[in-house]
Amino acid sequence: MQMEQLQKDMITAMKARDKVRKDAISSLVSAVKKVAIDEGCRDNIQEELVNRVILKEMKLVKEQVETCPEERVELKAGYQATYDVIKEYAPSMMSEEEVKSYILDKFAEAVATKNKGLIMKGVMADLKGKADGKIINQVVGDLCK
Repeated sequence: MQMEQLQKDMITAMKARDKVRKDAISSLVSAVKKVAIDEGCRDNIQEELVNRVILKEMKLVKEQVETCPEERVELKAGYQATYDVIKEYAPSMMSEEEVKSYILDKFAEAVATKNKGLIMKGVMADLKGKADGKIINQVVGDLCK
């Protein structure tokens, strides 16, 4: 996802007076800017950084949805609406089958040793932001049995 596209979508949401969408995108834009400043690339924000921040924000909002008490219906609905908007911008993740074929293709020697730590170290570095860590861990665990 490009930073410029996020900003254009935020302006579109403002013009449409869609408060929920505008607030969700605005929080993404500010989080991306904060990370960019922290990493010293304020003027040249890379797509990888934007995707990484979107995934982090999505995880945080998902946690809010899950921990919100059931009796707080309005609050939970607000969190869910924010999550749905952020999910639209999240990069697509690899499926379990894709992760398994990637590991067997690139890390065949490490899989043969059944050293889970060695496999995880290499795979997590390669698939960071492309696949869910829980799925990777599950696939590697199955392969090491």
